[in-house]
Amino acid sequence: MEKVWYLENVNLFKILCPHKYAEYKGCHNFKQYGKSDYIYFEEDASTKVFLIDKGKVKLGYYTSEGKEIVKAILVKGELFGEKAILGEDKRTEFAQSLDSNTSICPIGVNTLHDLMKDNQTFTLKIYKFISFRISKLERRLQILLFKDAKTRLLEFLDELCEEHGVICKETGGTLVEHPYTQKDIANLIGTSRPTLNLIMNEIKDEGLIEFKGKKILFLKKTA
Repeated sequence: MEKVWYLENVNLFKILCPHKYAEYKGCHNFKQYGKSDYIYFEEDASTKVFLIDKGKVKLGYYTSEGKEIVKAILVKGELFGEKAILGEDKRTEFAQSLDSNTSICPIGVNTLHDLMKDNQTFTLKIYKFISFRISKLERRLQILLFKDAKTRLLEFLDELCEEHGVICKETGGTLVEHPYTQKDIANLIGTSRPTLNLIMNEIKDEGLIEFKGKKILFLKKTA
């Protein structure tokens, strides 16, 4: 699986941010958000896409019963709000800052279309990214709906291993340094932090992983 915020090893932030283009630099500003600030709400007009310069952003929505469903937690270099490129009129999700100093690069849809207009290869990369993002979100929602908490965690850990893993020379296992807090992971797999801790320790006792802070050593394949 390709890393979410890279397309063939090209960082989206480096190629998309209008500051990289002289004709847009003068009229473009980064926006700063504090912890729990909303970048947009459900039903807001969908006129921009956003790149994360610094911090973390949560994407989600609320069910008719008022339950929050977390679709994704994104970090530096990642793009969100991308359905605006495809003609979405109103947001179907909310975007919320999770850090006290989140910096966002907003890009108007018209500006992005101008940047895409004369570069077919770049345009194909953007659509490939959108297709991959939608497929990943659909997979995560299917896991939330149809699988138990342990299976959801195992599949999430397997995804982490694929996206962030490097070979550990000392053990021969796969070492992952990930950007998520325990609360982030619990939200993403739809469980509580105490339940997450119990399952993590159970998986550790089974000899599948070792973990400390934001580092996980995979001793065996988890899923």
